[in-house]
Amino acid sequence: ANVLRNGSVLLQWGLRHWGPPSPRPSASLRGFALNCSWDGTYTRFPCDSVELGAACRDYLLAEAHGSVRYRLCLQPRYAPPRPAPPAQCVEFRVEPAAMRDIVVAMTAVGGSICVMLVFICLLVAYITENLMSP
Repeated sequence: ANVLRNGSVLLQWGLRHWGPPSPRPSASLRGFALNCSWDGTYTRFPCDSVELGAACRDYLLAEAHGSVRYRLCLQPRYAPPRPAPPAQCVEFRVEPAAMRDIVVAMTAVGGSICVMLVFICLLVAYITENLMSP
């Protein structure tokens, strides 16, 4: 699982994770089942019980929440004579937005307010100086 800067998670896999390689590893592969959990309790996520095709080797979980422990489990689905191997799971936590981003945003807003106040003061001084009769 690759946690990206925008808060989404890219999950990538290969068939070598499930047992010894065979001459035709994907001959009986029907697809994959992807399940998600949050802190051990199953919840409704965009990837809850997703069925993926046999050619699929990655999945993007968008808008993951910060400071939450995720558990993604992927299980291959094979044709009936072959039993399904156990699911492979990965656990991760998305870090919350950095405090630096909040400080930058607050500084930008504060700077804009200061510039507007300076323009208002200059406008009031101009009106007072030029439009008022002596």
